[in-house]
Order: sequence, then C-alpha cells, then structure tokens
Amino acid sequence: MITRVGFYGAGDIADLHAAGVQGCEGADLVGLFDIDKKKSQEKSLQYNCKAFDSAESLLADPSIDAVFVLTPLEDHCECAVSALRAGKHVLLEKPVSSNINEIEEIKAVANESGKLCVPVHNYLYEDSVIRTRELLDSGKLGDLVAIYIFYNIHHPEEVAQRYPGVIRQILTHHAYITSFLGGKPRKAMAMASTINDGTVAKENLAMAILELEGGALAHLQASFAADDHAADNWTFKIKLIGTTGSTRFSHADWVQNQKAVVHSHTYSAYHYSILNTVRYFIEECIERDRAPLSNLDDAITAQKIIEAIEVSVREGKAIGL
Repeated sequence: MITRVGFYGAGDIADLHAAGVQGCEGADLVGLFDIDKKKSQEKSLQYNCKAFDSAESLLADPSIDAVFVLTPLEDHCECAVSALRAGKHVLLEKPVSSNINEIEEIKAVANESGKLCVPVHNYLYEDSVIRTRELLDSGKLGDLVAIYIFYNIHHPEEVAQRYPGVIRQILTHHAYITSFLGGKPRKAMAMASTINDGTVAKENLAMAILELEGGALAHLQASFAADDHAADNWTFKIKLIGTTGSTRFSHADWVQNQKAVVHSHTYSAYHYSILNTVRYFIEECIERDRAPLSNLDDAITAQKIIEAIEVSVREGKAIGL
C-alpha cells in the first residue's frame, strides 16, 4: 500500500515533513500548494513533486490520500476542514487552531468524514518520552512529583514577530507533553514579559506552574529572548521526577555545530521528532489503523491550558481548568 501525500503549505517546517514522507517506504509525496507561487515552485523542485496552482486542485486530486496542513495558525481550521471534507486524512501542525471551538469543529468534521485528523504533537513520538510514559504506567517511577519543561532558544525580532508569542507558539508543546505524562491539570498560574529591542510587542518570555490532578506540579518555561549555552543547558529539556525514579530528555544531547534557519545550532532531536510523527501517522495510523499517541481531544486539553495561562497572565491569579 502506498499512501499518497499532499502538502497544504510549504514553509520551513515542510522540509522536515518532506523528509519524513521520503523516509517511509509506503509513502509518496505527490504535490503541494502554497499561496506564495514562487515558494510552491521552489519547494516542488526541491521535493521532486507537483506544484498545484490552487488549494482546490490539490484537494480535488483523487490520487491524494492524506494532506499535511502546514499553513499559518490562523488558516489551520479552514484548511483542515476543507481537506477532511475532500475525503483526505489530515496531519495538522500545532497549535491545532486558535480556539477550542475551532478544534471541536475540526473534530466534528473528522468524525463525519470518517477520516483521521492527527495533531503534530511531535515530542510524544520521541523514544525517551514514550519510555517515560511506559515507566510511569508500570509504576517503576513511583508517584509523579514534578514535571519540568524548559525552552530557551533565541529568535531574532524579525522572526519572533511572525509568531503569535511564546505562549501559543512554544508552550503548546509544553501543554500536550504535560497532559500526556501527567494527566489533566486542575489549576494554572503564569507570568510573561517581553525582552527585546522594542520592535516586537508579543511576549517572548513566559513561565507557568500547573497543578495536576494527582497533586504533582508541572513547571513550564519558554523564551525567545536568549540562548542558554551553559553546561547541561536548558535549550529544550523535559525532566520528570517520581518518588522512586526520574527521567530526562534534552536537545543538548543531539547537537550539530552549524547554524539552522533561526537557531544558533542545529538541534537534531527536533528533526527526528517530526520524522517519527510522520512515520507513525502513515505507517501505524493509516496503514495499520492504530490510534495516534495524541488526538484532537488532547489538542482541546492543550488549548484549555494555553487559554488558562493567558488569563492568568492578564489577571495575575491562578485559574482553574
């Protein structure tokens, strides 16, 4: 069986998704559409696939089985709904959408169409995160005490201004990881600020503490303001402490000494998490009918966490979930 894939959007993240498709023996990247015609042509040549002249022509192609929605956040809902109604499975980049109502709409359309719609909650497909979950479920780590998720990667102001801010752009990762490992939170308390040259008004530094159902605490932090090049740095780290054990995953364990598009170094772990997500979506979800590790209900939970963090920042108090 060959799963034929089309890309709806061809920004920088498309390079990693293309590598993921090319790494699946049972998948073929048929073509792509991007509103930027020049980018469409360049990426289609790079990936050796067709450049569709419209979203409608991409979705109308009967040979395409699955569509990867890789557009900006504000277009996710419309693009995902259109692809599902066209009878395509959908892999949907995070954040899934701008609000809970839109995610619920996507979920309803997916149920009606009988097609998969899987969020790109890519860190859950990391072997170390899967192993952490297995250790928790087995009881070998004891009772969960704390989860720490830190992110410190500098983004120049001209890049940061393209994003919605670190709460939605980065803490969304923290939110789905926390709920995957620790369960749904009961309460959130957060603060945020902006530290740059004055050209960007969006927050580029945020911290939150979540109280989880079992009493454990999750400590979340995200920053575009500066890199952390200290030993055992917090570039991106997931640390979990239980009463009888602990685990750690770090980007700093997988570094290439070359500048990436934005980052000062190439952190290989992120690339592989996307490849793993793509491979699982195609080889396990589509081909073997297995459930994804994270679904749209989990995306709703993550969005509730993000919205609670935003309210806590504005009101300066803990917010119940």
